[in-house]
Amino acid sequence: MTDYKKTIDFIKSVYGNKDFIPLAVPVFAGSEKEYLNECIDTTFVSSVGKFVDRFEEEMAKYTGAKRAVVCVSGTNALHMSLLLAGVKQDDEVLTQALTFIATCNALSYIGAHPVFIDVDRSTMGLSPNALKEWLTKNAEVRKNTRVTELPKSQNFAYEEDKLACYNINTGRRIKVCVPMHTFGHPVRIEEIAVICKEWHIELVEDAAESIGSTYKGRHTGTFGRVGAISFNGNKTITTGGGGMMLFNDEELATYAKHLTTQAKIPHRWEFRHDHVGYNYRMPNINAALGCAQLENLNKYIVSKRKVAAEYAEFFKNVDGINFFTEPENCFSNYWLNVVILKNKDAQLDFLQQTNDNGVMTRPIWELMNRLPMFEKCENDGLKNTTWFAERVVNIPSSVRL
Repeated sequence: MTDYKKTIDFIKSVYGNKDFIPLAVPVFAGSEKEYLNECIDTTFVSSVGKFVDRFEEEMAKYTGAKRAVVCVSGTNALHMSLLLAGVKQDDEVLTQALTFIATCNALSYIGAHPVFIDVDRSTMGLSPNALKEWLTKNAEVRKNTRVTELPKSQNFAYEEDKLACYNINTGRRIKVCVPMHTFGHPVRIEEIAVICKEWHIELVEDAAESIGSTYKGRHTGTFGRVGAISFNGNKTITTGGGGMMLFNDEELATYAKHLTTQAKIPHRWEFRHDHVGYNYRMPNINAALGCAQLENLNKYIVSKRKVAAEYAEFFKNVDGINFFTEPENCFSNYWLNVVILKNKDAQLDFLQQTNDNGVMTRPIWELMNRLPMFEKCENDGLKNTTWFAERVVNIPSSVRL
């Protein structure tokens, strides 16, 4: 059994030698109380208020998206993104088994089926090489027989491609690909986008964890039809609970806003609705928190990257453990720091020793293909995915000011 005392002592020293070091906690170091008090004083605490509009506008500017639309949660944002991309019941969605369950829950709400593609060793995210190989062996492009009929609303009409991708094993339409930027590290998203275009598959980015991360200078979540971000309490910035969709299509964003506000037709007093809508509206009080957090986002990322650099330097001299650093062409927010144990048999021991000694660590999420809801879903063998699951441990990653 390896003694991890030096590693435990170093992690504690990074965060001030406290008795207990949590994995990731929010930091409120700006105007949060001021903005929240303004919501209370004006009584605009629900889904109407200036902070909702402000948060959307400032996030669009920060990410370089044309529009941003807030939701109650990142899972809501993913669910709506898939609907807007045209996913219907019995469609298939290509994604990764190495992800948080929200990715698969969102597509399951629609009645779609996940197909799990392996990840890259360099990114921990969906591998374009594995994606292309699976499609070549298992898919074909032919005339589209499943036309998506989203209703016309606010001058938006969904235009379905005349060609579509189909799984030759199941006969189902493969409508969307959802790569996830794991722990804030961008995938090789440009290559994935090219493959999706060639195979007539829509691209929806699960950018839940990657606020502030970029690939070749472009913010994650802006490469596909829609990108979804999370502002849960443990994210780099938080609104308590909340999510957001990023769009390059302004008409689609307007339609998304309409659907997420119960599809209500604007009127001073009448309550008329033109579609089955969703109560996915972020309250003003949460958006106020988001506005204050966004003002300090760059500072928080500088802090997280400095912590990551200290970890990287330390683990250079630790036998049996590698620290995962940002992939090529990427700027990562290092949402959760990752160590990879060279010996998979050491994972449980490392988790037990750190948690027993006041350092909170966690393994990677249980792989989606190992959960009872998804264990029968098609996959490509998931060699790298399994390798990571047996070796990855997340170590404390809070902002340090």
